[in-house]
Amino acid sequence: MKVFISVDIEGMPFIVSGEHTFLKGALFSEARRIATKITLLTAEAFHRNGFEEVFIADSHGPMINLEVENLPEYITFIRGFPRPLSMVVGVEKADVAVFLGYHAKAGTLKSNFDHTYSSATIDYVKINGIPASEFLFNAYVAGHYNVPVVMVAGDKALIEEDVSRFTPWAEKVVFKQSLSRFASVNPSLSKIEKELEKAVENAVYRFKRGEMKILKPNTPVEVEVRFLGTEMADIAELLPIVNRVDGKTIKYRANDIVEAYKIFELLVAAAPKLYPYTVISI
Repeated sequence: MKVFISVDIEGMPFIVSGEHTFLKGALFSEARRIATKITLLTAEAFHRNGFEEVFIADSHGPMINLEVENLPEYITFIRGFPRPLSMVVGVEKADVAVFLGYHAKAGTLKSNFDHTYSSATIDYVKINGIPASEFLFNAYVAGHYNVPVVMVAGDKALIEEDVSRFTPWAEKVVFKQSLSRFASVNPSLSKIEKELEKAVENAVYRFKRGEMKILKPNTPVEVEVRFLGTEMADIAELLPIVNRVDGKTIKYRANDIVEAYKIFELLVAAAPKLYPYTVISI
């Protein structure tokens, strides 16, 4: 069996400052250590429970965040940006998917770094009329390849809203309870370690019993994107399949969620080019 693990940063415990989230940030090394420790702990737990291969996708910002020295032999590591299917490239090779350090969607009350793919570009995203988080978009892609999401760990706001609603079968681990965009209450890493190990055991047990389900959107897929600026929608409208809804909002249709995802990646990458000093945060 093979497990795919997508790793973000903002939903990790203790990550509360912008200095945690970019490569030259004063606290980035701390964020990197925490994320690496949690990721390798999770990988080891799945390996111990019968998964011969673990795919890890480093999926925050430039996607070169995790420490890679001394990786166990059973790990295949994916890093770097841009890449096809962004945060979930390689998920089609796995039997199950896991999301670590995930945060809530843009506009969520009391959630650290609430955003959807790009805080410098995107106001909100809707998939078939449903406000979408990165979790939901990525879970849909996993479902396209018939890969169930068996565990999600991150911000309590995401767990209670999107994860419980769309993948109630998935094991859930709360890494933090946010007090605001830049403050949170965090359990100790030793407590998180115990909860992760238990969640992995439960996830594997329930997967083998056939309790994990596949999440797929209806097709064709309609995506609505509201940008932060009209100039970004101006750029998006240059794509022939894009329809302008209003000054900041566009819509497009795709045959399936993978096609929709790739088009969205393109729009996010193209929009900030007017402002080279902006940073894409994922």
